[in-house]
Amino acid sequence: MPSARNPSTATQQARTDWLQLDQQLCFALYSTSLAMTKLYKPLLAPLGLTYPQYLALLVLWERDGCSVGELGERLFLDSGTLTPLLKRMEAAGWLTRERAADDERRVVVHLTAEGRALRQKAKRVPIQLGQAMQCDVHEIEGLTQRLQQLRSNLLDATAGDAAAAH
Repeated sequence: MPSARNPSTATQQARTDWLQLDQQLCFALYSTSLAMTKLYKPLLAPLGLTYPQYLALLVLWERDGCSVGELGERLFLDSGTLTPLLKRMEAAGWLTRERAADDERRVVVHLTAEGRALRQKAKRVPIQLGQAMQCDVHEIEGLTQRLQQLRSNLLDATAGDAAAAH
């Protein structure tokens, strides 16, 4: 939790019970994530997409033809979670999966014409989301950058913990 850099911070720290739920950053992030996912559901329903499918499509719209491993790294998902998701998306006709010619162990994911067409239909989703969040573009950009930095710091800290354990 916060450090005591100056007297006012130390005083504030003494008055704050850091073991209260509403004082926990982790809970604020968790509950905000739940609320965000709940908000996405009716926005994505007309497209026939779930939130995880939408995230996978965002990656593929940026870089069609990436491997399942690359897709998993980008989404922070393991293959046990990603493979069933991709199978459902393939069954819906949005993508294809095929073994790489140069390495049979790698599976490459390509969008179909229908999967590429979903991008145009999804263009209104971020606009609707921004309106619901009641944030302007600059606020959203700032929040996104700050959360990406926080994620990076947390991943660095857990990587350091894993290295120290060995």
